[in-house]
Amino acid sequence: MLDVEKIAGLMRVQSLSFGVMDFVSHFNGAITDDAMRSPRQFEHPILVNARVGISMACHRFGKVPSHNVCTQFKDLYAVTADAQRARRDFGFLRMWSIHPAQIEPIISAFAPSDTALAQAAQILLKAQDNNWGPIEFEGVLHDRASLRYYWSVLKQARLTGTALPAGTHTWFEKSPS
Repeated sequence: MLDVEKIAGLMRVQSLSFGVMDFVSHFNGAITDDAMRSPRQFEHPILVNARVGISMACHRFGKVPSHNVCTQFKDLYAVTADAQRARRDFGFLRMWSIHPAQIEPIISAFAPSDTALAQAAQILLKAQDNNWGPIEFEGVLHDRASLRYYWSVLKQARLTGTALPAGTHTWFEKSPS
């Protein structure tokens, strides 16, 4: 078996993709075909382990974990649900599509919610005003660790084409060389 950590650690690797149908078929019938689609693809213990391993290796080495396709291209609710579950439960940052109709639901599912984006912006703007030191926001302490998380929310919004809240877009502008 290939070591996912070794592959993710290679300099030239940018992303690792999980292909559920290839993975299941490799088991020669030991994993039943219902695990090739939802909900079982997210519940079967061997597939859960594989997804977690890929996601963990990618995040450890700064690579992009990409989730397998959803074979439903007429049921866009199923596409959205698969994308949300891959993102929320397994930390995948991208997902493959097999039909143009799937693109918008996938992008929307990977975008942060309006509430999460607004909260991230408020926290980061307040931290900026405090010279990036620890701040209190709505009774909760935020330090460098949580600020990194909220920065990732803004980056994900930008990657998905979501409009950035006022006062935050300048953080993404290139500095003069």
